[in-house]
Amino acid sequence: MQSLVKMIIMVALLLFVSPLLEGILRKFKALVHSRIGPPLLQPYWDILKLLGKDDVRSPHSFLGPLPAFLGLAAILAAGLLVPLGNSAPFASGDLFLFLYLISFASVCVMLAGMDSGSPYGFLGTAREMMTSFVVEPVLFIALITVAIKTHNFRFSDMAAYQQISGASLSTIISGLALFLGIQAQLSKLPFDIPEAEGELMGGTFAEMSGPTFALYRWGFIAKQVIFSMILAQLFFPWPLGLVGLWAVVAQIAKVILIVVLVGLIDAVNPRLRIDQALVYYFGVILMAIVGLVFALVGA
Repeated sequence: MQSLVKMIIMVALLLFVSPLLEGILRKFKALVHSRIGPPLLQPYWDILKLLGKDDVRSPHSFLGPLPAFLGLAAILAAGLLVPLGNSAPFASGDLFLFLYLISFASVCVMLAGMDSGSPYGFLGTAREMMTSFVVEPVLFIALITVAIKTHNFRFSDMAAYQQISGASLSTIISGLALFLGIQAQLSKLPFDIPEAEGELMGGTFAEMSGPTFALYRWGFIAKQVIFSMILAQLFFPWPLGLVGLWAVVAQIAKVILIVVLVGLIDAVNPRLRIDQALVYYFGVILMAIVGLVFALVGA
């Protein structure tokens, strides 16, 4: 019964609280640009507006909104594996299931681009595929590093171990590598290459509108919270020894800080060229490998 309650809380958090964090992010970006910016609740109005529109899509579409539903479901399922406080709602899930679900959500985005029949969609899919091939290894290597340090593949056990032992040199390096890769995972500047509105007219989402587009945007907002929670709990577990409500409060504070830092990078950087992005990606992969080597030697 307790696990069911935590599952409901986590799904509600990802669906109904994550847009508020997106609103905070937009406000912060506006502050950096010396603008007033939209209201904090603007992401909610954007989602509601899109959900209320007609679902107009390309006549070449065969799959329709199916990838959008599957992608959002995969992201919510991945969120159930992430620790909320000191334990995950679905404690039996491990990092391999998490990686599968996150990768499946990316595949759904690629399917949407290919299904659109638009050349912009195909180009966006090609860029999304390139990004996944070079960014998702960072996520895998970083999580494996924590698994080696904690001798466990389950997120709940990893978080419990980190709360007792604290971060090590290897997990700090891997956490920094994962943080540097989050921008690309979320298609934030300077790595919004798959969408690139000025070049690809939205890329994979060029032919998207209405509820289908709302589901994809909702999924990206929820994914932002998921990755921030993983960083907060598994890689930077300070302050140590917190339990119950205090652990949740500390996690929320760290998630907000991570989201603000992601927004700062997004606000002050222009989009990179593809060749520049590839050099950056491989540098981050190398950084993650360094953390893995330190974990293997016990550091």
